[in-house]
Amino acid sequence: MRSLILWSALIWISGLGQTAGATQLSAETSSIDHILLWGRDIDQVTAVIAVKLGFQVRPGRDPGGVANRYVRMSDGSYLELEGITSSHPDMDPGMRADQAVLRGGSGSRTFGLRSWALDQARAFLLQQGLSPTAIFSASPTDPDGEGPSMPPRWRLFAFEHQPLSSNLFFIDYATGKVTPTRVSDDQVARTHPNSAQELSALWILSSDADADRKQFERMGFTGGTRIQIPQISAHGYGVPVGQKRIFFLQPDGPGIAADALRKGGPQVLGISVGVADFDRAKRWIERGYGEELASYRGALGTSFLAPTQGDLGLLIEFHAVSETATER
Repeated sequence: MRSLILWSALIWISGLGQTAGATQLSAETSSIDHILLWGRDIDQVTAVIAVKLGFQVRPGRDPGGVANRYVRMSDGSYLELEGITSSHPDMDPGMRADQAVLRGGSGSRTFGLRSWALDQARAFLLQQGLSPTAIFSASPTDPDGEGPSMPPRWRLFAFEHQPLSSNLFFIDYATGKVTPTRVSDDQVARTHPNSAQELSALWILSSDADADRKQFERMGFTGGTRIQIPQISAHGYGVPVGQKRIFFLQPDGPGIAADALRKGGPQVLGISVGVADFDRAKRWIERGYGEELASYRGALGTSFLAPTQGDLGLLIEFHAVSETATER
């Protein structure tokens, strides 16, 4: 999916009325899909992700001077890396707004949830008065699609007025043709030297975590519980989305969270990544950054925090995915 089209959807005018019989949006029919992570340039963010952190990065495209690349996980979630490649990039209003905040730096302000009931989800959100846009689809001639005679590769909607402190959109994907080559390519693409398996949680930072939680509950995502992350001096709520979590956070006092909010405003401050081999991931990243990293018992089990904020404008917590699976 190309970010240019995503941001176009953010300003697409919704022309559909409320749909009768809409059912409540369910966390069980949704999951964390991906975040959009800007680098200072596409090669810089790729190098950090691959060399220092041990992820495999897959090629993307370069439409209009904004390139993207991908870090795909075994469970289908991913990171979309973005960087400006032209002195005069063709950016839509959303991209320009991001860059106005980031000032050419790194960071994330946008995330997507996958919904397997996209039309029903949109209808429910319309009934809630949350102004979702019309559903926007990939082009029939999308070079990564199946061709004009097949369903579009992806469909999504965003919001005319964002309900949360960071930008949110909902997306779903068509089931492509299964061939031996595609199966093999897919397996290779999702195999990482650091043993990463899934994007387990997103850390959404604002000045009012409870306001975000209440808005998310209004969208149908209930069951939030209190959470504290002392490593960044933040507290808030962990809200289930399928088998994963959105952490809505605010600063506890002086510390990493307060500094990030003061410098960059509301943002996707961090992510949690589940790894199959915790010791391998920890050693890889310690060598990448040339320092020993402390382990701790976090909300998702045994974890450590990679010192990525200076490179990526984003924190990455790694945790042992086997422990999380047991706790679920």
